[in-house]
Amino acid sequence: MRHSIARRMRHVSCVLAVALGAAFLAPTGASADAAADPYEVLVFSKTAGFRHDSIPVGIETIRDLGAAGEFTVTATEDSGAFTTANLADYEAVVFLSTTGDVLDGAQQTALKSYVDGGGGYVGVHAAADTEYGWPEYEGLVGAWFKSHPAIQQATIENEDRTHPATSHLDPTWTRTDEWYNYRTNPRENVRVLQSLDESTYNGGEMGDDHPITWCDEQAAGRSFYTGLGHTRESYADPAFRQVLLGGIRYAAGAVDADCSPGGGEDPGTEPTTVEGEAYTSGSGVERANHGSASGGQTLGHIENGDWAGYSQAGTAGATKFTADVSSAGAGGTVEIRSGSASGTLLGSVDIEPTGGWETFTEVSTTLTATGTGALFLRFTGGAGALFDIDRFTLSRAAEEPRAEGSSNVHLFYYPWYGNPEINGGWRHWQQGGQNPPEDVGADLYPKLGAYDSGDFTGAVEQHMEWIKQSGANVLVYSWWGRGSYEDGLVEGVMDAAQRHGIKVAWHLEPYSGRSGASTVDDINYINDNYGDHPAYFRDAERNNSNAFYVFQSLDVADWSALDQVTGNNIVLAQTTDTSKIAHFNGIYTYDGIAGATAPGWKNAGDYARANDLVWAPSVAPGYIDDRAVPGNTTPTLGRDNGAAYDKQWNNALDPSIGGSPTWVSVTSFNEWHEGSSIEPASSTPPAGHGYQTFSGAYGRTGADAETAYLDRTRHWVNQFEAARAARLR
Repeated sequence: MRHSIARRMRHVSCVLAVALGAAFLAPTGASADAAADPYEVLVFSKTAGFRHDSIPVGIETIRDLGAAGEFTVTATEDSGAFTTANLADYEAVVFLSTTGDVLDGAQQTALKSYVDGGGGYVGVHAAADTEYGWPEYEGLVGAWFKSHPAIQQATIENEDRTHPATSHLDPTWTRTDEWYNYRTNPRENVRVLQSLDESTYNGGEMGDDHPITWCDEQAAGRSFYTGLGHTRESYADPAFRQVLLGGIRYAAGAVDADCSPGGGEDPGTEPTTVEGEAYTSGSGVERANHGSASGGQTLGHIENGDWAGYSQAGTAGATKFTADVSSAGAGGTVEIRSGSASGTLLGSVDIEPTGGWETFTEVSTTLTATGTGALFLRFTGGAGALFDIDRFTLSRAAEEPRAEGSSNVHLFYYPWYGNPEINGGWRHWQQGGQNPPEDVGADLYPKLGAYDSGDFTGAVEQHMEWIKQSGANVLVYSWWGRGSYEDGLVEGVMDAAQRHGIKVAWHLEPYSGRSGASTVDDINYINDNYGDHPAYFRDAERNNSNAFYVFQSLDVADWSALDQVTGNNIVLAQTTDTSKIAHFNGIYTYDGIAGATAPGWKNAGDYARANDLVWAPSVAPGYIDDRAVPGNTTPTLGRDNGAAYDKQWNNALDPSIGGSPTWVSVTSFNEWHEGSSIEPASSTPPAGHGYQTFSGAYGRTGADAETAYLDRTRHWVNQFEAARAARLR
């Protein structure tokens, strides 16, 4: 018999033990996860109802997971194993797709006492279809099975990527399995790690909150459940195997995790300080004893390509990394990443030799604040030992103050949508041969549904509230010529804009027959008809001139007619080729993909500044038009949970890349066809159409993520205004 009680006590005090230099936990191989003292796991697979043909491969998989030396497995279908004396041999008990009534009263009592006394329970898939007559079992498994549709592909939202079961995953995970509905939603009583996006499959019955994997604290013990694992193929999937391993390790007390109900405490702005040696996963690294280190140990034996993961340290909102380091080796670089060792790069910091392994110095670097998962540190450098890491801290900025509004950030706005209720028919939503209202020509579905741009007191009013929330005070109105549908909506949109302090500039679109001369007439028409409206944009720094962005300006060879209007209007060409902007007095880019690499931006910005022109590069959160243009082979740009948007903003505001903009234009507020909108997208879009959502953006999920890009725009508005102010000082 192993000393189970000793291990359970170590679990309760594991953070203290690490801080005191718990040499018993030192890793011996490539993985930091392996405990020095193997433990035992009981796998129970008795069925009194439906029997899953994946049970045998499931047992073998769990044996394989423990074969590295971390744990050994006893597999049984004998309920007689559930006695107090026998269960004391095991650190965790796995119910592997059990079904029906499999324990008698004494066995139930033994299992409950075992878990309450510090043991671990793991439920896999049909473990939720078990022991309906024992009320306390529902509290152990979390929720009972209700029903399931046919096996099919669905998207999982990985809500918590700090837990060792999910820290290896991206924010979303698309896979095929049998998806359970549950009789109750366990969220109030457990920590939900994964949930299902019911819009991505058929047969979900729990709506917009459908947990599928969770963990829970059970008195002195621990519980972990996943609804995954119906199919035999699941057990060959490395990602699912890691979910299973992380759940077993948590239940056994081999690693710590926050499984408090409701998802634990929001880190807010409090810093997170971690001992370097307290890693929960890794490759190549080991703990090293150093008398002068905090706690007497460091993360050591670090060589090029090694990494360490910290499931207890989330990166959401982290803006700075600070660490105490030492090096008598080559030195090198620490890469701070989110979610995995190859996940989103948040920042990096170089470490120079300090003169000795006992000589520590502090290094720090700013982070992008785009992290959404657990912290991973990856190490690069020359040959041999690089450096050691003692204690480190992730700092978080205070909540972003709401911007008063900037007239230097402009959002491209599209008033071309229509529906039968207002317009008498569909406009634009049916693009790509789609069938609105639920089936629209976009890869994201608007929170407002298939709205009408003429719904001034409904959709448009809400748009202006959202634009105000973004901190941008100017919308750039897509205008398709005199007498066009969009021209007919101008005054209604401007009235709504005025109610919220928003100003209106103009995006002159390439209607048939457009020329330099017709564009001059258009500018005069707009000034004459709308120039007296209080929402009309005028740049106080440039003679109170309005702004006219000319889309696809390269399609017209002769723009000399613009000389008639550029004296008191700002007219911007869409290009970075400064040989193509004669007769214009501004430049913008619009392209939602180009901002990722910013080609020609520095040159365009420098040229504009030297020639007193407006430079307004365009940034976008992403670009995808697959549903609007089926079969389109043009490039797309994924949002990467906000990292793509931040990259473009960083490019725009970095003088060495973006050329010090006059304004920044945002592609777009609501160009739904191109998937570039910051307008809130529904977190619960109509099912069966494959819509994406904003869930995962900047660490936000579900309905909370719907406004993530508005709020992030507000952050960048503040950054831009601070940079402009610094330039003017």
